[in-house]
Amino acid sequence: MDLRRRCQRSRRCVLKADPSRQRLLLDLQAIDTRIDQIAHAKANLPQVKQIGARSADLAGVKTDLVNAETAAGDIQRELTKSEQDVQLVRDRAARNRSRLESGAGSAKDLQALQHELQSLARRQSELEDLELAVMERAETLDRRVTELRAQRDELADQVAALEAERDEALRDLDAEAVTVGSGRADLVAGIGEDLAALYEKVRSTSGGLAAAELRQGRCGGCQLELHNVDLSRIRSAPEDEVVRCDECRRIMIRTGESGL
Repeated sequence: MDLRRRCQRSRRCVLKADPSRQRLLLDLQAIDTRIDQIAHAKANLPQVKQIGARSADLAGVKTDLVNAETAAGDIQRELTKSEQDVQLVRDRAARNRSRLESGAGSAKDLQALQHELQSLARRQSELEDLELAVMERAETLDRRVTELRAQRDELADQVAALEAERDEALRDLDAEAVTVGSGRADLVAGIGEDLAALYEKVRSTSGGLAAAELRQGRCGGCQLELHNVDLSRIRSAPEDEVVRCDECRRIMIRTGESGL
């Protein structure tokens, strides 16, 4: 195994690895970067936010619908009572007219029936006006219930459609993650245990980016241009020495484009 550690007098341990294995870190990093991107995409699907918004709207409409249906039920009972009150007056007036038309009874009784009929007519008119007002309120509430039911159904359909889109997107992303990561284990084996362990350690403390190409004298991790002193140190370092950026501590992979 050509992978070994060498500790200098500065007590900083330098990892040694064949350049071909070091370059494999770029392939591993590309895989891990894409897997991280997929995970981020899964956690930030636009459908998730839209589902939350539509679900909140749906919950509000459902609450309004329950209140409207309750009010409609109350007004329906009020309308039923109003209709019954009107009918009672009509029935009494009909009986009085029948007695009056029959002429049965004394003149005083017949006169009293006539007065009562006039009172009943006024009372019936008042009750019918009240009944009409209740009917108008009932119709308004019925329209409100109908509108809210339509809104509820429309929002429920929208939520269901968004959930289907979300599930499909998640399936696609999961499938891509499986495809992207399918060769990762073999790649790690080819890189070697020590170098892979360093890569994972750096990755855990560097936002997921552990290895980057040293390109034209610039670290591909932090994007900072290296000082001449650092470049000279890297030029003089053996090809199998694993070099790291002094600024971000990421592993820098030397290639033909490094500008050394």
